[in-house]
Amino acid sequence: MSETIGFLLNDTARLFRRTFNARMKDSGITALQWRLMIYLRRHAGIRQGPLAELIEVEPITLSRMIDRLAEAGLVERRADPTDRRAWLLHLTPRAGSLLEGIAPTTDALVVEAMEGLSTAERDQLAGLVERVRANLSRRMCQREKV
Repeated sequence: MSETIGFLLNDTARLFRRTFNARMKDSGITALQWRLMIYLRRHAGIRQGPLAELIEVEPITLSRMIDRLAEAGLVERRADPTDRRAWLLHLTPRAGSLLEGIAPTTDALVVEAMEGLSTAERDQLAGLVERVRANLSRRMCQREKV
């Protein structure tokens, strides 16, 4: 193999983002905003700090992103009943509709990326990448505890 697995994974992710952004140009949604909304769908009611850690952006960067999505009517901040200084983040119904509407485009991108791979190869690839991610995630968690 001429390239390292780290390079291949990063370059592939870059190409996914670039292609996604090109196809979503008219929607006004970027790959990072889409990723943020997917995380919010999975973690409804999360605070900004933990969300920034999940998507690995600086809190101020996330705050600006949330501001833009809130202005677009896609995300809302709700007061945290346990801490009046904190806000809980939720997708709006409009965001849910948007995510459903762009799902065919994201699905088509995955199909295109997996072209030429058999079902077994697709499953194997997904399983292997999930294991790599779990290995790295576990090691990150161990380092953070030290």
